[in-house]
Order: sequence, then structure tokens, then C-alpha cells
Amino acid sequence: MAGQETAPKRKRRERGSIDPEEIINGAFELAEEVSIDNLSMPMLGKHLGVGVTSIYWYFRKKDDLLNAMTDRAITRYHLPAAMKATGDDWRSQLHHYAHATRQAFLANPILCDLLLIRSTMSTKAGAMGAKEIERIVALLMAEGLSLEDAYDSYSAVQLHLRGSIVLERLYQRSKAEDSGTVAYYENLVITPEDTPRLAEAESRGWVAGAPNDHNFEYVLGCILDNTARLIADRAAVS
Repeated sequence: MAGQETAPKRKRRERGSIDPEEIINGAFELAEEVSIDNLSMPMLGKHLGVGVTSIYWYFRKKDDLLNAMTDRAITRYHLPAAMKATGDDWRSQLHHYAHATRQAFLANPILCDLLLIRSTMSTKAGAMGAKEIERIVALLMAEGLSLEDAYDSYSAVQLHLRGSIVLERLYQRSKAEDSGTVAYYENLVITPEDTPRLAEAESRGWVAGAPNDHNFEYVLGCILDNTARLIADRAAVS
């Protein structure tokens, strides 16, 4: 249309004028707008003002770029360290670790998409994850647990932690995409006549199966209570 203003076209950068750091930074910027799933190399090239071959020079495929982003995200978003030998008892440490990790992931959706929802992980991220497990299992064993019980206790916390984070993230993604998808607990038909107990629970703000703060804390408490019983049982027979 005559007289209509158009946005100035972004000037194309010269070949070789971009480095991996700029590409990774640009990928984070673009992912904030379009999500990790929708991020593409051609789209990133346009965002950075370079030909897509300039990106492929450093990252041969999208997975290579996402692995580099994962390594950056681990330090960029300040994930809490595993349990440490402090003055706090094991339960306080593990409780704090679980809540701090959940808060970090929910506050940074890209971190969740990179580390929890993706099916692959970089070697660096995998090595860091193994060392985290080793530290926590060792600290639980120092409380008297067997290797099996320490490993099972850690695994239970991690499954609960990661599962609740991913469920919440997938729910938020569906809402943002306006796909019309709702969680199963939102489809429950609750009435005082047919389901009086559920109606009372709902009036108190409880939602069955929702990955919310209340349910997260309840299940975490159950896991830690069981771990405490295992420690007490081991101490009683030693």
C-alpha cells in the first residue's frame, strides 16, 4: 500500500563475522520468542543476520547447537549444587535441594526444555549429572543407608522432582499455545451431590494430581519420611 512504512531490512553480515558465542547467545534470544521446539537454523540465521551456512560451520545440526545451549544453561541459570557436607542434617539439605531445583526450572522454561524434556544431553551435562548423583548417594550412605537404599531414595526424589516440573512445563506450554488442551484434573466433574469429599477438598484449594506446590511438598515429605525410617532401621540393627 502506498505510503505504508516498512521495517528496515536487517543488513546481512559478512561471512566469518560471527563466532560460536554469538550464535549461542542468539539462539537463547530466539528460543525465548519461539521456544526450543520451533527454533530452526534458518530462523536463527535470519535473526542473527547471517547465512545459515555460517551457523552450520560451527554447529552441523540443531542437536549440536542445543547441546551447546544445554552446557551454557547449566551455569547461566545457576542450578543449585547437590547436597553438601554442611551443618544442616541430611533431610534439610535434600528438602532444600529439591525445592531450589524445582524453583530454578520453573522460573526458566528454556532450562526445563533443554535439560528435562529433550531426549538427548551433552557429554558435559551428563558427566555433571552423574557426579551430582554420586555426591547425594554418598551423603545418604554416610547416614547409614546401604547403597541400594541410598540410590532408591535419591531416585524417588529425582523422579518426583523431574516429573512434577515437566508436567507443569507441558501444561504451561499448552496454555501459551492456546491449543485447547487441558489437564485431566481440570476435566473432573466435581459436585457436592455426587462427589462431596472432592467438593470439600476443592473448596480448600486442593487439586488432585496437579503438580502444584501443595502436592509437590506432600509427596516429597512422604519420600523423606521413608528415607528417615530406613536410616532409623539401619541404626537399630547396627
